[in-house]
Amino acid sequence: MINPSAKVSVKLVAEAGIGTVASGVAKAGADVIQVSGHDGGTGASPISSIKHAGGPWEMGLTESHTTLTMNHLRDRVVLRADGGFKSGQDVMMAALMGADEYGFGTVAMIATGCIMARICHTNNCPVGVASQREELRARMPGVPGDVVNFFIDVANEVRGSLAALGYTSMDEIIGRSDLLKQDVDLTKTNELDLSFLTAFVPEKSTSTQRRTQEAHSNGPCVDDELLANKDLMKAIEEEGTFAITLPVNNVDRSIAARVSGQVAKRYGNRGFAGAINLTFEGSAGQSFGVFMCGGINIKLIGEANDYVGKGIAGGEIVIVPPPGASFDPSVSCILGNTCLYGATGGRLHANGTAGERFAVRNSAAEAVVEGAGDHCCEYMTGGVVVVLGEAGRNIGAGMTGGLAYFLDEEDTFLKKVNGEIVRAQRIQSKVGEQQLKSLIKDHLEKTGSARAKQILGKWDEYLPKFWQVVPPSEKNTPEVEPEQTEPAKLEAVAK
Repeated sequence: MINPSAKVSVKLVAEAGIGTVASGVAKAGADVIQVSGHDGGTGASPISSIKHAGGPWEMGLTESHTTLTMNHLRDRVVLRADGGFKSGQDVMMAALMGADEYGFGTVAMIATGCIMARICHTNNCPVGVASQREELRARMPGVPGDVVNFFIDVANEVRGSLAALGYTSMDEIIGRSDLLKQDVDLTKTNELDLSFLTAFVPEKSTSTQRRTQEAHSNGPCVDDELLANKDLMKAIEEEGTFAITLPVNNVDRSIAARVSGQVAKRYGNRGFAGAINLTFEGSAGQSFGVFMCGGINIKLIGEANDYVGKGIAGGEIVIVPPPGASFDPSVSCILGNTCLYGATGGRLHANGTAGERFAVRNSAAEAVVEGAGDHCCEYMTGGVVVVLGEAGRNIGAGMTGGLAYFLDEEDTFLKKVNGEIVRAQRIQSKVGEQQLKSLIKDHLEKTGSARAKQILGKWDEYLPKFWQVVPPSEKNTPEVEPEQTEPAKLEAVAK
């Protein structure tokens, strides 16, 4: 949506029936189908994920290539394989089974100095590869040249193998499974029938140029209507202002993404000096405000589905109930699951509660909501989250950065916190208090929240009921520790 000419990659786990799924993905217009095997994976994965995630990539790749070829779909997509690739030999095997591209993950990490300690999620990586702690990051031994040298060695191994077979390019051997032969000299495996891996299906496509790419489209969308507006385009070109109000319903997905793409293409994520103010009325579909950039402000009068603000880098999202709504916003869900996923900037104000996994992997966005579901602030690395009501279990799981404030009127908060990394404390710093109060004031101004008005009206009564969730990277900041408070910074925040 944000860039119709970008490549779309769809990852499929290698398992029985993958060929049927790959065919559907190819028909849907994907550019790349990535077949991932059960081997490899991150060191941070739980053992159940490592041991029960599909089958060998060889089986999944062969089935995908064969099925796509037999259905005359192979020339539509690039097939990519990964799953524990370590050498040029793996690349050759994958090419012969039909792969056009080859993914290296774990071994590339090892080339930079990773020792597979498998504690990535704890922020305590002993060699600083997967940590935000400066003292650990200083230990990282790797440099870019290490990875470059590794892949040069892999390429040389592939070149030697090609020469030994009498070929001069990878394109000549892709899909040539007839060049594979089962090794029957091993007593332990010579009873296995691996003929399905070596069965050769010649490609019947008459296309002279394989793997062509076309612009993607899901049909007409709200953003196309907006970009057809000459006043909007003029505001983008001249960094001016523009405002409009439109109706939406839940088939309108990824609203504002394409407009953001046009702005970011010219000015980057935060370089736009103008203001695009978009107001929508109704029930928005998935990914409302996705990948939004600075200078774009959107308001929804109604409700939103999952993934609100996914990947936003700037701008502002405001969601409020329709006028005269009979429900209580402070205990009613107004936006769905996994909102602010991977956000790197911007702000969200919602006069209502959010679903599960709110602000997961949030890196810099600020947000205020009236309540949240399970796993709030999961894997958060930065930004500020304020929840003015009840939240679900497993708060702060894997959270290594940023701050979160939770109002706890029922004295049930502590048992909901995942204390593996973070700690919860009452607000001790004036800077932290001012940060919280400022965000609630903005929330009241943007949404008219009765909850925010009530809290601000009895601030001295409500402040002791807030908890501050603090990951290790924030423990010495002025917002957390009173003795770290700098008078100049406190004064600036107060203003």
